[in-house]
Amino acid sequence: MNQEAVEDYILAHIDEEGELLSTLCRDANVNLLRPRMLSGHLQGRILKMFCRMLAPRRILEIGTYTGYATLCMAEGLPDNGLIHTIEINDEMEDFIQKYLSRSPDKEKVKVHFGDAMEIIPTLDETFDLIFIDADKRLYSDYYDLVFPKVRKGGLILADNTLWDGKVLEKPAVSDKQTIGILEFNDKIKNDPRVEKVILPLRDGLTMIRIK
Repeated sequence: MNQEAVEDYILAHIDEEGELLSTLCRDANVNLLRPRMLSGHLQGRILKMFCRMLAPRRILEIGTYTGYATLCMAEGLPDNGLIHTIEINDEMEDFIQKYLSRSPDKEKVKVHFGDAMEIIPTLDETFDLIFIDADKRLYSDYYDLVFPKVRKGGLILADNTLWDGKVLEKPAVSDKQTIGILEFNDKIKNDPRVEKVILPLRDGLTMIRIK
C-alpha cells in the first residue's frame, strides 16, 4: 500500500484546513528551517475534532512553534474556552502573531514566551486538555509538572511519540531526544493513574486519559 497516496486520499476526504492555515503552512515551508515540525492538515483536523468532542474550557499547549495546532484547537473551542500556549523561542513571536491576529478565534488564545518549566507553575488553572509538543528531552518532566493541573477525566496528548521510528532502535548515548521519548513512553505505560493509547498518526500521537 502506497502510504503517501493513502494520505493524499484522506486529505481529499476530510474537512479543508482553510485559507489562513494553508497560507501559514506555505509560509512556514518557504521561510522556516524546520517546517516539518508543524502539525499539518490531518493532525490539525483531528485536534479540532478532539476539542469539538471534549468541549474543553481550558487547554494548555507546550510548544507553540508556528501556532498551527493552536489555531486548529481554537477553532474547536467553545466561546468561553481559552488556550494557554507556551513557546520558548521568542524569535517565533512575529510569525505566530501574524496569523493569530488574523484568526476569528484570536481571543481564545493567550501566548506565553519563555521556559515552560517556569511558566506552568504560575498558571492558576485546571486544564481539560493538554497538548505536549516541545523539547523531547523534557517530556517526562512536562508530564509530572502538568499532571496535578489536569481534571479527572481530562486528556493529555503527546506528539512525536514514535519519533520517526527511532523508538524501535537502541539510541546513541548522545541522542538525548530519542532517549527522552523512550523514557516518556515507558513512564506512561507503567502509570496506573491513566488510560493510554498511541495513535500511529504522522510521528505518533499518544492519548492519555486521567482516570
